[in-house]
Amino acid sequence: MNDNDEYWGMPLNTYCMLLHLSQLASFVAPGLGLVLPVVMWATNKDKSETIDQHGKATINWLISLIIYSIICGILVFVAVGILGFVVLAILNAIFAIIAAIKANNGEVWIYPLSFNFVK
Repeated sequence: MNDNDEYWGMPLNTYCMLLHLSQLASFVAPGLGLVLPVVMWATNKDKSETIDQHGKATINWLISLIIYSIICGILVFVAVGILGFVVLAILNAIFAIIAAIKANNGEVWIYPLSFNFVK
């Protein structure tokens, strides 16, 4: 397959855009925002280098987000963690939207504050 093919019935840029937006599914069903991007990436990463790049950027952000959430969970005991969770939720939504817009324009956007776990 090449980058002009369709993935799950969508053009490449649309698929990559939805890959980023899929992490917002946690607002609908807890955990879905972690599972859906991983499934979207894993099922097509070998078929398109572009999907692989977008998927890695998203997965790296999600792993980083989990680490930040654990830190906020610990900091809840000193009341700062609650504010941290709010900031993380806002950043997650903003970052996903920015990455989706960039993906729709054919660009790969690396999430700020994310660690590079998956290379």
